[in-house]
Amino acid sequence: MFRDVQDFVLNFSSILWEALPFIVLGAIIAGILEELLPQTLITRLMPKAALPAVMIGGALGLIFPMCECGIVVVMRRLLRKGLPLSCCVSYMLAGPIVNVIVLFSTYVALDPHYGWPAVALRAGMGYSIACVTGLVVHTLHRRTGTAALLKEASLPPPSPKSISLTVIDGPADEEVAPKKSWLKRLDNISATTLHDFMDITVFLTLGALLAAFAKVVVTPEDIQTLTREAPFLAIPAMMVLAVVLCLCSEADAFVAASFTEMSLSSKMAFLVLGPMLDLKLLLMYTRVFRWKLIATIVTCTVSLTLITSIVLHQVYDPLPFTAGGPPPVSSPTP
Repeated sequence: MFRDVQDFVLNFSSILWEALPFIVLGAIIAGILEELLPQTLITRLMPKAALPAVMIGGALGLIFPMCECGIVVVMRRLLRKGLPLSCCVSYMLAGPIVNVIVLFSTYVALDPHYGWPAVALRAGMGYSIACVTGLVVHTLHRRTGTAALLKEASLPPPSPKSISLTVIDGPADEEVAPKKSWLKRLDNISATTLHDFMDITVFLTLGALLAAFAKVVVTPEDIQTLTREAPFLAIPAMMVLAVVLCLCSEADAFVAASFTEMSLSSKMAFLVLGPMLDLKLLLMYTRVFRWKLIATIVTCTVSLTLITSIVLHQVYDPLPFTAGGPPPVSSPTP
């Protein structure tokens, strides 16, 4: 009993302290975006068609490299600046995966066996799932409207210029705002940063508590034993583990590499779903999205990850030794 309590405290503190620096960074970036990003700039730059807009949204992670812990607050500020909901969702889901730092850590962790193919598979699967989910959200948004999918704090300001994708021509259409001093801008950035940090940290803490409890109940050893005894359950088992462990996307590849008996498809399921959906993220989503949108995101990410991982298992799923070369030959005993 004491050991379980000790593990719970350790798991909770490790999840919380691992995520907090990225929450702080995300809140700072959100404050800068809120104060310095012009209200109509995004609507001018984004394409009108849904598909290219969603694809650009999914690639924003290359410009705003954030892990999943801090991307929620950045995404919410982009929403309020007029970035379409479907683009924000694709950015939120793909950003922690197409992040250059995350892809490099994936290569380092899996290089002895899989190397660059694993990096390409993770980036490709994550980006594709994010874009498809963004298109589904776009269809849902057109049918239900914004207010049915977003919490009030995440709604764009009630200005037709900030929530429309229509291109605005000419400087005459711009709203003339009084020029602010840098001291005033810093004050506004600090206020926004503090507000977003406190707002999201409450739900991060609740998610960390749930994740710590789940990690005491379900251990990685249980998952590995299950997949060894029932290999057909390896992919869904690793997806469950990704949701439970609440790992940062910059470190989860090293955990996946530690499962030496797992197939590549199982590891990809773990590495793709984890940055999109885990217990702490689910709690953080409730601060931005309404349950109808959360259910849509969960359904799309889980089903698409399962389908693509199964397809990968059928088409291309080398054993560790076949990806990195032939297995080592032991020296003959004298």
